[in-house]
Amino acid sequence: MVVEAQRKEWLAKPHPSLANLTATGTRERLLWWGGGSLILALAILARFYGLTASAIWGDEGSSLMMSRYSLDGIWFHAAHDVHPPLYFMLLHGWIGLFGDGIFSIRSLSALPGVAAVMLGMWLVRLIANPRAALLAGLMLALLPTAVRYSQEVRMYSWLGMWLLGATIALVYWVKQPRHTHALVIYTLLMTLAFYTHYFTALCVIVHWAWLLGLRLQSTQPIKHITRPAWWLANGVIVLMFAPWLPSLVDLIQHMDQLKANGDVGWELPVTLSSLPSMVWDFMIQDDGEHLPGLLFSALPIMLLAVIVLTVLRDRSHYRWSVLLALYTLLPMMLVYGVSFISPVFIERYLNAYALGLPLIMGLAIDRLLNGFRVAALGLLVLFVGTELVGLKTNSTVDVNDQTSVMVEFVNQHYVAGDRIVISDMLWYMSYVYYNRTDTAPLLYTPPLASGASSRPNDYGFGTLVNGDAYKIYLDHLSQLPGGTGRVWLISTADQPDEFAPLPGGWHKVAETAAGNNRARLFITGADSH
Repeated sequence: MVVEAQRKEWLAKPHPSLANLTATGTRERLLWWGGGSLILALAILARFYGLTASAIWGDEGSSLMMSRYSLDGIWFHAAHDVHPPLYFMLLHGWIGLFGDGIFSIRSLSALPGVAAVMLGMWLVRLIANPRAALLAGLMLALLPTAVRYSQEVRMYSWLGMWLLGATIALVYWVKQPRHTHALVIYTLLMTLAFYTHYFTALCVIVHWAWLLGLRLQSTQPIKHITRPAWWLANGVIVLMFAPWLPSLVDLIQHMDQLKANGDVGWELPVTLSSLPSMVWDFMIQDDGEHLPGLLFSALPIMLLAVIVLTVLRDRSHYRWSVLLALYTLLPMMLVYGVSFISPVFIERYLNAYALGLPLIMGLAIDRLLNGFRVAALGLLVLFVGTELVGLKTNSTVDVNDQTSVMVEFVNQHYVAGDRIVISDMLWYMSYVYYNRTDTAPLLYTPPLASGASSRPNDYGFGTLVNGDAYKIYLDHLSQLPGGTGRVWLISTADQPDEFAPLPGGWHKVAETAAGNNRARLFITGADSH
């Protein structure tokens, strides 16, 4: 009788017709595809706007020098560098197809940066709903750190794309563990990520920590972490990365040589302010140290509070917000802790994990909209408004104060037979890209005060040039070969002269400065030959 009464009560209530349900579904699909397309267009605009405005800098120059080798050569030299070889191989092939123009080479980073926005929306759509996914996509499209490293000739945007893709594959497998094809895709993407950057190991820790948390739940534990397929997938990743492991071990064993060249160990020790500074870097491309103390702490603390509250209020079976929180916070905290021993707390190394911040903010704002609409809209406006400050910082480039301007001055005033000498390896790698003269620049390597050589060793950036040491290294200005009697000296603009003291009889006849370095033209005396 009770059941019959409930049935009659249900039948008496108004229910949406099939037509209404269909119309609602159509509107949601239009909103999803329309909104997603607009966000994708915004991501493209943000990443391609001003793509060529800033000059190639030292790290980008090293990517270009590495890519000039054959694939075998890239494998060898990357084994002596601080990053694995995959990105440099991709750049090598890309340049072969599209040339080495600045728009071309930076597009190779912009395109995976756009793809990462699509993947971010996809991930949130899988674990939440279209509204949360669109909110996350909007904030990810505008995230300043994501935009910046989508505009550099480096591997960081590729790492973000691989790791978001792998996390999506993991979510598919967790939802349907019998469908092991998702694990196959996961294995492939994580392997590609390992061949792109060593900090992929942090994502492995994130994924295992999340699965372990699901296993340890007091109610309805999820035992995916003990499934043989999961262990097999991770074993295959190790096997696929095994060909590179001897190179990694060798690199670790020669860490002292990397430090000697300044390729590692240059980062300052971390302090208590390093964590909030990193958050400000992600958001406004500035460490925020100049801000009032209260404001400096307020934004990072507020974002952390939102993440924690989102996790605590998560009642989903799979604890999706925990996955996003771990992806965003755990790598940063681990690297921060390690940096008290050996500083590696570097913004660009953690850029791939910063992509998780707008994703979990999208999840949080979507949930707040259901009962705290004003707070949700306020958080959205604050986050996007802060991002716009960072985008303005990214786009503020003085095109007349770039290294390329200084090199072009030399190119225009160069006379056949002139010599070009550069004081620093970082300047050297960017200078080579813009050099249009018929002479190979020389790298100045004067003996140290102790009398020891200052030439780079075979690790780090040194691996890119040591093969041509006899052609490019110059230990003493007095050793310059004869020519026109004209020498261009390229050095830092705002530091003491790295070339001092100059040989007697040299007379400066021209000088220009741009991009924090300067070019000086000297006429040498007879005693310099």
